[in-house]
Parts: sequence; structure tokens; C-alpha cells
Amino acid sequence: MNEDYLWDGGGPPDPEIARLEQTLAPFRYRVRPPAPQRRTRAWWRWAAAAATLIAGFIAVRALAPPPEPTAWQVDRAAGPARVGRRDAAASMRVDRGDILRTGAGAQLELLADEVGRVELGPQSELRASSGKGLSLARGTLHAFIWAPPREFVVETPSSSTVDLGCEYTLDVDSAGNGMVHVSLGWVAFQFHDRESFIPAGAQCATRKTSGPGIPFYEDASQGLRTSLTRFEHGESAALAGILDAARPRDGLTLWHLLSRTQPKDRAAVFARFAELISLPPEISASSVERLDPHALDLCWDALKLENTDWWRGWERRWN
Repeated sequence: MNEDYLWDGGGPPDPEIARLEQTLAPFRYRVRPPAPQRRTRAWWRWAAAAATLIAGFIAVRALAPPPEPTAWQVDRAAGPARVGRRDAAASMRVDRGDILRTGAGAQLELLADEVGRVELGPQSELRASSGKGLSLARGTLHAFIWAPPREFVVETPSSSTVDLGCEYTLDVDSAGNGMVHVSLGWVAFQFHDRESFIPAGAQCATRKTSGPGIPFYEDASQGLRTSLTRFEHGESAALAGILDAARPRDGLTLWHLLSRTQPKDRAAVFARFAELISLPPEISASSVERLDPHALDLCWDALKLENTDWWRGWERRWN
């Protein structure tokens, strides 16, 4: 055996040693070349960014306040209906900010012990906007309210629907226009400085571009209803048809018209109002034509619906 070969590989190899080296060659240790440094740095940058995002998400979840419950809960659900991301079910709590949706043929009933009962019709979308208040984006809502007046408000894209102790049905179409039908008590529509007061047996439109319309009783003549619709769509000539078709009961409509007509037409509206309604002598045509608040209040009181002290008191409280 050549011992120099064993120490430093010098000299001819011994045949036995050569065969052993050949047999063990597949298991020889090989040094791998280092990975490119640029790729290593990129991988660490991605890892660091992912860790930062995960930590931020955990921190936000930890700091986010818990859901705030409202006064409402689901009392009954029929058909495809959801509360937020959950399928609606009886006794389900409704949290502030929850969006309630119903599909075709579905119905959802909400109950709040201190407020009242609300039924949401098919193809509707409602938001729980506050502890008691709701916002109807589209669809049909029927409310039966026993809370004190003005505590329950339903927002729509075109006005606020303020409960004054009542039962009513509110419809909102896909364009944001609405119609309320009052069956008990009173409802007030409000949008900025425009208001409409709707008693039981009356209805009123509200439009996204102009806010509350002019209320009218559901038993009003077709002539009055048609003329009123035309007037509210900008046809000032339709005013004559309203005045001709008005009955004493339609003084409600004429009273609202006083503040919705141009000054040149207001005298004609008041003249017809005075023909139909018995007015106290202190009301002068000139005071009404310049929209004197006291004169308008006296005109309202002459309708013998509710005294202005009643509804103006509630008005001050919800504004």
C-alpha cells in the first residue's frame, strides 16, 4: 500500500483503496453554492410585510368596539331574509349598523318592547341606524308604534319620517322616492325646512329631488289627485284643477299649498281655502299671502285637526 496516497493523494493509488473510493463516491459531501443574495433579501421583505399586515389586522380587531345592540330584535322571519351577514331568525338581536334585506316573497318582523313593531316587506332593505331609528333604502315598511311621539324616526333617501304616535305604511322605490299611508295618528315628513303633516286617512309623497310633497286624503276625488300630481311635477297650470276639485275636507291639502305656491298664486289658494273653511276674523288675506307664521297657525287651527301648539311642540323637540 502506498501510504503517501492516503495522506496527501500523492503517488499511485492502491487498487483496494481505489475500489473503495469508487464504491463510496455517490455519498461524497458536496458543498452547495450560496443562493443569490438578492432573492434572499426579497424573500425576507415579503415575510416582514406579511408579518406587519397580520399584526396590524390583529391590532385593529383587538381595538374595534364590540357591536352595539339596538332596541330591536327579529320577532319573525319568513322566506329569504338576512340581518347583516346572518340568516334572519326569531329572537335574533339587531345591532347598530346592521343591514336587513328581504328577498322575493320574504317578510321580516322586528319588535322593540319600548318602541313598537315594524314589518319589512319583500324586496326591501333596511338599516338599523341608531338605538331606535331605522333607515329604509327601498321596499315597504309597516310600523305600529306605541313609543311617545317623535322617538321613532325612519330615514329615507328623500326625507325623515317622524312618528307622532301612529300606524303607517311607508314605501320607497328604487329611485329613492317614497309614499306614506297613515292609518292611525300622525306622521310628519321633514326635509331641511320643508315639512308635511299627514293625519290618519291621508297619504303623502316624498321625492328625492324635492323632499316632502303635499298630503291629501285617500278619499279625495280623482280630479284632485291627478291635478295634485301634475302640480308637484312642475305644472303650475294644474293648480286650478286642485282648487276646483277641493272639498272642505281637502283644506288639509290647500293649507300645505299656501306655502308651496308662487306669491302670484297664493291669493287664489287662500280665497278657495276661505270659501271652504270657517276662519276667524283676525286672519287677513295679506298676512297669509306673506306667509305670516301666526296667520298660518290660525288657518291650521281652523281645520280642527290638531292645534298647532301640539304639533309645533313636537317639532321643536325633534329639531
